[in-house]
Amino acid sequence: MKRRFGLFAAILVTAVGMLLPSVCVGQQLSPNSKAAVLIDVTSERILYEKNMKQQLPMASTTKIMTAITAIEEGNLQDTVTASLRAQNTGGSSIYLQAGERLTLEELLYGLMLQSGNDAAVAIAEHIAGSCEEFARLMNKKAAGIGAVNSSFVNPHGLDAPGHYTTAEDLARITAYALKNPEFKKIVATKQKKIPWWGRDYSRVLNNKNKILWQVEGGDGVKTGFTKKAGRCLVASATRDDWQLSSVVLNCGPMWEESKDLLEYGFENYKPFTFYQEGQFVRTVAVKKGKEERVRLVADRTVMVPLTVEEQERVVLVEDSEDYLKAPVMEGQVAGSVKVMLDGEVIMYANLVCQQEVKERSIRSVIPEILKALIG
Repeated sequence: MKRRFGLFAAILVTAVGMLLPSVCVGQQLSPNSKAAVLIDVTSERILYEKNMKQQLPMASTTKIMTAITAIEEGNLQDTVTASLRAQNTGGSSIYLQAGERLTLEELLYGLMLQSGNDAAVAIAEHIAGSCEEFARLMNKKAAGIGAVNSSFVNPHGLDAPGHYTTAEDLARITAYALKNPEFKKIVATKQKKIPWWGRDYSRVLNNKNKILWQVEGGDGVKTGFTKKAGRCLVASATRDDWQLSSVVLNCGPMWEESKDLLEYGFENYKPFTFYQEGQFVRTVAVKKGKEERVRLVADRTVMVPLTVEEQERVVLVEDSEDYLKAPVMEGQVAGSVKVMLDGEVIMYANLVCQQEVKERSIRSVIPEILKALIG
């Protein structure tokens, strides 16, 4: 079943007064970067790209992958003891001393606000026993996210052979990470105080990401710099509950070009919600079930940013099984809804069964059998 979105969109846009500006034809965004991406965090639709598949070093933006891996694999209240290796790690630092103890959560703030390479090593060793083993966890998680053109060999991003990503992969990793409430809270924090071993005052961690102050709705994410990688920045901003994220790699004016990317997205696109999570879409027949039909609902919100020109080209496709055979489990996948633009799927959701349907017992069908036999 297909439904063209154009007429609906036109009515909706007029009704709410959302007269969108046209995409700037021929506009050159991020001219100084080696690679760049603008991504919608919810749908993960890429709204702009430049050399997005080129493999490049990424400096401390590596720590986005470090942080989300640690959050998902560790316990934030665990006590972490810093090693001599952590203490001696070069580059940006929160000045850990061997034997110093902090919680994993406190180290994550040191990692993402102050870009502590020593914090990255302490986190990696706590979670996986070594930086090398933690890098294997990072690569496994990156592959699961779909970032298949990246390779991590350390948790901090200092230049190393075989340590690289792409602007596309880094954007997808960031979109994934920003869906985690703990990660999102940490990277949006402007200042945090954590204990400082042996001193009667706390460490004051100030977020290095100017996007938090310079962009309307700015909420992170991570800076990075090495001689090999150049200046790198992953930025994010949220307006009216709509979040965009930008990536620039090896970009001298990284603040200016990241701001331009985010503003380009907010000015030229607007989000359209086609289905809400849990929204009823259709019913499907159930054979040999105690109920004859089951309701199918969307398993997630389907929201896609579109330009004015794209609205008339969007088609919604709803597909489901012709019937299901009992027993049917609640949450069982029985179809899908897809948003298609020019023949390509730009977002989808599964259609899942809203409730369980048990199989009819033999006793319950005897009257039907007898009725059929009699006449």
